[in-house]
Amino acid sequence: MKKVGIVMGSDSDLPVISKAVDVLREFEVPFEVHVYSAHRTPAEAADFARSAREKGFGVIIAAAGMAAHLAGVLAAGTTLPVIGIPCRSAVLDGMDALLSTVQMPSGIPVATVAIDGGSNAALLALEILALSDEALAGKLEEKRKKNAEAVLEKDRGILARL
Repeated sequence: MKKVGIVMGSDSDLPVISKAVDVLREFEVPFEVHVYSAHRTPAEAADFARSAREKGFGVIIAAAGMAAHLAGVLAAGTTLPVIGIPCRSAVLDGMDALLSTVQMPSGIPVATVAIDGGSNAALLALEILALSDEALAGKLEEKRKKNAEAVLEKDRGILARL
């Protein structure tokens, strides 16, 4: 099975990344987590992206706040899918990161999830890997069924109360 590479621009992004890690662990998908900054360690970030495919990665998740260039820097160095997680910041509440992550130039795509959307980033990564892994696809389908049943159970609870 291909691994998921997770790169955060700062260790302050760990609470967001932890949500992604929890999902990947739930599905028993291998992953690695690194801290590389697009601005402070650009050579290391670029090297990670360039070597990711040969190291067994199938998709990369990148989390960064403020200028949030990390996902774009990684995407520029690989043809693997890159999923950007814009992280909330104190100044503009994460809107700066969202716009920096989603506004990529033509030819260098970055899939972007919601601000602080670590869980959805991991689920999207799993969906990408499941394109070539039927067992993983089955686990994702089962998760969706459980989620739907939980909502329907809440519906039944509300109907019973009212």
